[in-house]
Amino acid sequence: MNLELINGNPILKHSFEFALMVDEYTAQLYELRRYDLARQLFRSGTSIGANVFESQHPESKQDFIHKLKIAAKESAETSFWLLICQNRNGYPPCEHLIAKLDEINRLLSSIIASSRKNNP
Repeated sequence: MNLELINGNPILKHSFEFALMVDEYTAQLYELRRYDLARQLFRSGTSIGANVFESQHPESKQDFIHKLKIAAKESAETSFWLLICQNRNGYPPCEHLIAKLDEINRLLSSIIASSRKNNP
């Protein structure tokens, strides 16, 4: 998959951009020696995009929905880690990540709902 295909699909674009943002943010956490939190945030934050990408090659419509539901669960976990970061003194600001994640959640909810409606 190339960047042209990614940029043409909003959920792919946002989840890919978010993964890049998470990578950059967790590098800052590593500099602060917050290794465990950085690892958890990196895993869940990049897993959103990985599952969205995987959903682009489903075995069935149900598989497509399932992959996006996994991405939504990873998004919820990522929200938890970001909430910790947001509420700890000395951590880098993460509001930009929270805003991007909110955008991704709206897209995921919309796609899942419309896919369920079109797949009785």
